[in-house]
Amino acid sequence: MKKQDFIKAVAAKAGLSQDAVAKSLTGMIDVITKSLKKGEEVNVTGFGAWKVSSRAARNGVNPKTGAKIQIPAMKTPVFRAGKTLKESVR
Repeated sequence: MKKQDFIKAVAAKAGLSQDAVAKSLTGMIDVITKSLKKGEEVNVTGFGAWKVSSRAARNGVNPKTGAKIQIPAMKTPVFRAGKTLKESVR
């Protein structure tokens, strides 16, 4: 499902305009992104949680050339599904 399909489905389910749903979705994504940039965890009870995970620097290999490279440490966003979401998918 693409973003536009998601917006249409939510608009139909909630009885809202697609424009209102699109603005809400964009706002939600912005709030989650800004919170993660600050290092905060975002929890939506029953759905899941987003948090920032740190990955240590490590050695790697360029698959094209076979040359050894140093992969720098980085932070990555992680989503952990909540119990209700897990049970509904099962």
